[in-house]
Amino acid sequence: MSGDSRHKKSRSAAFSAFQFIVILLFSSFVVTASFFLFFNFIDIPEDKLQLSALSTLGNVIFISLLMWVFYSIYKKMTVDKPVNRIIGGLKKITGGDFSERIQTYDSPFIEEQYDMIIESINKMSGELAGVETLRTDFISNVSHEMKTPLAVIQNYAALLKSPQLTEDERLGYAQAIGDASKRLAALITNILKLNKLENQQIFPESRQYNLSEQICECLLEFETEWEKKNIEIETDIDDDIVINSDSELMSLVWNNLFSNALKFTDAGGTVSVSVRRAGKTVVVRVSDTGCGIDTETGKHIFDKFYQGDTSHAARGNGLGLALVKRIIDITGTQITVDSEVGKGSTFTVTIPEIHA
Repeated sequence: MSGDSRHKKSRSAAFSAFQFIVILLFSSFVVTASFFLFFNFIDIPEDKLQLSALSTLGNVIFISLLMWVFYSIYKKMTVDKPVNRIIGGLKKITGGDFSERIQTYDSPFIEEQYDMIIESINKMSGELAGVETLRTDFISNVSHEMKTPLAVIQNYAALLKSPQLTEDERLGYAQAIGDASKRLAALITNILKLNKLENQQIFPESRQYNLSEQICECLLEFETEWEKKNIEIETDIDDDIVINSDSELMSLVWNNLFSNALKFTDAGGTVSVSVRRAGKTVVVRVSDTGCGIDTETGKHIFDKFYQGDTSHAARGNGLGLALVKRIIDITGTQITVDSEVGKGSTFTVTIPEIHA
């Protein structure tokens, strides 16, 4: 037996002895007070009084012992039993078994508070299980996403060592390494941003600014990309729309939506951007004529690392729309998606409280 176990048993025995002494003293006080009040006005011979006192002392000790036994049984059934069950469940949970669920009693003999504690622990265990699953998936996905650009960098770096390469091949390999490095840097940047957003380390700093100008500036940053793919850009942007929001966070939303629209639109296609007033709100729509999204993909489109179209996976990391959704949530805006396979998708962002 370990020293800790011996200490716990000694402490338990000492506490039981203390309980018995308390009950004995209480019973003695009650009996003594009762006898004093009862015999105060009665004249009893001293020898008979001494005999009765000894007999009464024995009865008090017996009654105290009986009360202590009944109290111990009652405490074991109504206190120790539920507490031990809770402790046993908590030990499993703290040991990493988040599937553990403690059974409630739902009994009139057990205090309702114990069931309330058990239900709270079960809820906590369920939430911890979800967090653990997300953490495991997150680590797995991050590792997978990092392996791809790292493998590209390693392979092309090895090819660059060949003395027989032409200048065009050397430039092509260097470009491939540069693209893979940018993708890796973008992945790490998005992970850090998403982590800060989810841990509430970034708080929106709202101020009034011109949304129309911001949309145009963000769109122009992708000019090289749409010209390379010969994509037609259609715009319908109301002038001087002023909103009250965090301009830096909202720019991440537009950049990700424009990037996705151009990525999933084939050469010769069309990307449309619309910014219109609608009552007391502003509605921003980003549409494309790309591959579209099926129903199953639509259910997970804002999940981290989810990529419905694997043919374009090499150009993304599945974090862009997760980042967009988190920003949308913390800035009080809304986003919806309408899509049809083979015809394209439309992302609609609704921003409340415009200021003209």
